[in-house]
Amino acid sequence: MDFLDIHSHKTAEQPGAISIQSLSLTSDIFLAMPKKKPISVGLHPWYAQLDALEMQMRYLDVLARQPNVKLIGECGLDKLRGENVNNQLVILTEQIKLAEKLNKPLILHCVKCFSELIALKDRLKVKVPMIIHGFNKKELLGKQLLDKGFLLSFGTAILKAGTGAAKLLTEIDNFFLETDDANIPISEIYQAAANLKKCTVDELKARIFANWKNLNLL
Repeated sequence: MDFLDIHSHKTAEQPGAISIQSLSLTSDIFLAMPKKKPISVGLHPWYAQLDALEMQMRYLDVLARQPNVKLIGECGLDKLRGENVNNQLVILTEQIKLAEKLNKPLILHCVKCFSELIALKDRLKVKVPMIIHGFNKKELLGKQLLDKGFLLSFGTAILKAGTGAAKLLTEIDNFFLETDDANIPISEIYQAAANLKKCTVDELKARIFANWKNLNLL
């Protein structure tokens, strides 16, 4: 069974892995978009602009209908970069509406905006899965997000013993793993997670593919 890397910015194939390559509509060139490789497509909060939103959403609506587009995003909120948070909320709301229309999960970037993200999910009553990518915050915040119905994806944060991400991963079974933009193989992240879960890598692969299948994405 292959490794599943749910969020990667790498273009090169990883041996023995299924990687969902994340493409941003405002930072990547789409003339040569993969037609078979699983990808996610969205408006990243670092690059998205409110004054271009109508045009970008028309384009995104077309791209997101491709069968190999498995998730919408990465999209989200970031207080440190991009437009002001109010504008980012408008941009994210439109992508959530698209995800709901197409019944595709969201892969989310969130920096210092978790209360706003939770409030938006509650207000819109979002039904599609919402996956926080690269979770590296305190264990308590992770539990609050899980209680609100979010899913979590872990990356390099679990390589460091004692982090909130590492502690939380030991307590839950419904999660994903990713490389994001890290220059390490997904197999290394799986090995770290297997050590934390006190299981074999093959058992972990099976568990994560089951989580993936539960999203009706296969």
